[in-house]
Formats: sequence, C-alpha cells, structure tokens
Amino acid sequence: MIRGIETLRPISEQVVVVTGASSGIGRETALRFGQRGASVVLAARNEVALGEVAREIERLGGIPLVVVTDVAEWAQVDRLAQEAVAQFGRIDTWVNVAAIAGYGTVEQTPVEEIERQIQVILMSQIYGMKAALPRMQRERWGTIINVGSVLGARSVPLQAAYCAAKGGIKGFTDSLRLELEHEKAGINVTLILPSSVNTPLFGHARSRLGVKPRPIPPVYEPNVVAEAILFAAEHQRRDIVVGGGGKLLTVMERLSPSFLDRFMLAWGQMFKLQMSDRPDDGEDNFFGPMDGNGSVTGEWGRGSRSRSLYTRHLEQYPNQKRALLIAAVLGIVALARRAGR
Repeated sequence: MIRGIETLRPISEQVVVVTGASSGIGRETALRFGQRGASVVLAARNEVALGEVAREIERLGGIPLVVVTDVAEWAQVDRLAQEAVAQFGRIDTWVNVAAIAGYGTVEQTPVEEIERQIQVILMSQIYGMKAALPRMQRERWGTIINVGSVLGARSVPLQAAYCAAKGGIKGFTDSLRLELEHEKAGINVTLILPSSVNTPLFGHARSRLGVKPRPIPPVYEPNVVAEAILFAAEHQRRDIVVGGGGKLLTVMERLSPSFLDRFMLAWGQMFKLQMSDRPDDGEDNFFGPMDGNGSVTGEWGRGSRSRSLYTRHLEQYPNQKRALLIAAVLGIVALARRAGR
C-alpha cells in the first residue's frame, strides 16, 4: 500500500485484466467492472464462455477484449499482458482469480494432480504478477489484486494442494508488496481472502471422495467477493477478508490452532461438511475447460448469503474495525471493573 494515498483512478477510467473470467468470481467481477464502464480484458480457457461475458459487458456499457489464455502457461499470460497494452495502452488493475479444485486425502491424490493445482492456482497468479509488473512500472501506477482464500490462512483436510497453493499466494503477495513499498513504485497490491463461495468450482472439481464436494458453510454468493475486488480497485487496501465466517476462522487460527484442530476433527465434521450426497459424475476442468457458456453461480445457492455486513462495513474500512475493537475492549474492561466492585 502506498502510504497516505487512499483513492485510486475511478473504475470507469480503468483498463482491467481479469483471469478466470469465464465463470464464478472472475465472471461476476468482470461483469461488474463492465457495468461501471471499464475496459475489461477477459482471460480464461473457454472461448465460448468468454464471448458470452464480452457481449454482456458491451450491453452494460463496458469495453471488452477477449484473450483466450491458459494461465498455467507463462508465455500465454505474458501474451495476455501484451495484448491488453496493445489494445488499450496500459493496465490499471490486474485481477488474478483463476483456480481449480481437487478433493481427496494426500494419500489418494496423485502427484500430477497436486502439481496441476499448484500450477493453476499459485503459479498462474505469480505469472500474472510478473506480467503486470513491468507494464505498471513504466507508468508508476497500478493495482494488482490476488484472490486467495481463508484456506490459505487455515488449512482443512481433503484439500491439501489447494490450501498449499492459496497459502503460497499469500506469501508471494506479501513479499511483493514489501518490495514495491520499499521502491516507492506506485503500485498497490491487495490480497482478497474469500470464505466459501457459491461458484461452479465445486461442480468442476476433481473428486476422490466418491461424491461431489460441497463448500464449507457459511457460503456467500460471488457478488460479495466481486464487490470487495471492485472496492480494492479504487481504494488501497492490504488485505480484505470476505465474509464474517472466514474472518472467524482466521481469528480462531491465531488464538489457538490446536483447539481448531480438535474442533475440526470432532465427530469427523470437517470431513463430512465437504461431502455432498450427490454422486460424482467424473467431469472436471483439471486439464481442459468445461464446455458451454459458463455461469457465475454454482449449485449451493440455497441458504447462501448475498452480502456480508462485516466485510462491507468493517473489513473494507480498517479504521472502523479498529474503533469497534477498542470499544469492545473498553466495554470488557468496564464490565470487569463493575464486577470487581
């Protein structure tokens, strides 16, 4: 974060690159940027789905550019940056969203599937940062937004590779941020940490559970994450946790990891919570895109949350969060003193 500077260029004037734009959080984010009048460069493997997103952005008033990209390949990500600059002259915001998911124990999961998750989830974001940096450094301006996960701060069973990759995103992001601040480069780096989100990720996952996986509750809708991403594109923030449920998980991890271990293992609940009652159909997007037009939401909308008051009013405004914390501490002290008297 560049100290002392709060507001960035209005979204309506921005050139934005969004990876993973064919479905889920990436798709919703791209559409919202388009709705705000941005020029949006859409990257994913599914050309048909990207075409659908581009047409919707045009209808909403934005300016789209489709660049079919496998983000697990450095040459393709570098070409994505080149085409964005060739078309629009610069890159203001780069959003790394693309991901895949695999479910199973470490023993069950073949090495090549672990490598693939690391490549698509972690290395794709590293490639995105590396591709965006030289273009932004020429302008001494820009924002890189990396979408990690609360599972990068606290791991769960059955998703070891996913958790490792998301944790790697946090580590790489934090290091890059420090280097850029030291250099006074004028480039902001934000890490978004979503809770479980109702996207097609779970339907597209490779499962060794015998059933389709499901998100760990509470579940939020993709628009909640997209709202945080757009906020970060206009306001410099270090980290934004999306969803009070995810924030609670990170707080418990800080207070007592061993207690959280026992809580997750009690009655095998963290295993059961990730297994649906739907048979696995054997289809996934590990090594190739899913067919069709893609979609924003998945199959877990029942009971999901379409907003997060915590994120909107506290996480996005750190001063308000600090003030609330101070007020809570003072309240506890006052109660303790009253009880003592």
